[in-house]
Amino acid sequence: MAHIITVGNEKGGSGKSTTALHLAVYLLYQGFSVATIDVDSRQQTLTRYVRNRRATADASKREVLMPKHVHLPTAWGDSITENQRVELDIFERTMNGLNNEVDFVVIDTPGFDGNLARLAHGAADTLITPINDSMIDIDVLARIDPKTGAPLEASPYTRNVHKARAERQKTGRNLDWVLVRNRISNLASNNASRVQDLVDSLAGGLGCRVAAGIAERVIFRSLFLSGMTVFDPLDAEMLGSAPSISHVNARHEYRALVAALNLPQLDALKLSA
Repeated sequence: MAHIITVGNEKGGSGKSTTALHLAVYLLYQGFSVATIDVDSRQQTLTRYVRNRRATADASKREVLMPKHVHLPTAWGDSITENQRVELDIFERTMNGLNNEVDFVVIDTPGFDGNLARLAHGAADTLITPINDSMIDIDVLARIDPKTGAPLEASPYTRNVHKARAERQKTGRNLDWVLVRNRISNLASNNASRVQDLVDSLAGGLGCRVAAGIAERVIFRSLFLSGMTVFDPLDAEMLGSAPSISHVNARHEYRALVAALNLPQLDALKLSA
C-alpha cells in the first residue's frame, strides 16, 4: 500500500504546493515511485508546477525526475449529494489505482473546505499543515484569547482533522498530523517568537507534532516557473544566476522536515543501506 501524505490548510498562501512538490521530488531522488494529486480545481497550483517542470525538461533536453501526476476536478452539478458521490467515486478509483503503482502519494489541497479536501484528509497517513509565521495562520488552528494567548476553542479546520482521524482509527489506521512553520523570517522578532511559543503550546492539545520550519527564501518563488526544486541539480543556466548558500540551506531545511515525518519507508531504506 502506498503511504499517503496530504498537505492541507484551509488558508491560501501557506506554501502547500511548494511543500508538496519538494516532498515528492525528494522521495523520487531516494529511489521511490511517487504520485502527486491536485484536488484544488480552482488554483491548480501544483498542477501548474508539474507542467512547468515538464516544460523545463523538454526545453533543456535534461533528464528530470517526474512524479505521476493526477488532477481531480470538482463536480459542478446541481445536486450537492450527487456531486459528492461523483467526487468520492473518482477519488477512490484514483487512490485504488495508485496504491498498486507507487510507494508514496502526495496530495495538495485547496485553501478552503470542500468535499475533495476532506477526502484527501481522510486518506492521509501523514498530514502536513504548513503555517506562515503569522497570528492569522494560528487562527486557522484555534481561536486564541487576545489577552492571554490561551486557546479558546478548536477551529473548524482542526475539528475536520480530528473527525478524519477518528474515522481512520475505526479501521485500525492512524493519522500523524505535523505542523510546519513556513516562511520564517531570517530576522528574530517578537512576533516570530510568539508564534513559535503558541505553535508549541497548541500542538499537544490539538493532537499534532511540530516539525522544523522552512525559512522565507526568494528561491522558492523563482523555482516555480521552471518547475524545479532545491533537490534538483541547479546551475546558472537553470536559475539565471549561480546557486547561493540560500539554496543549500533550503535543501537542508527540507531534508530536516522529511526526517521529522518519520516515514516508515525511509526508515526501512536506512536500515538496508
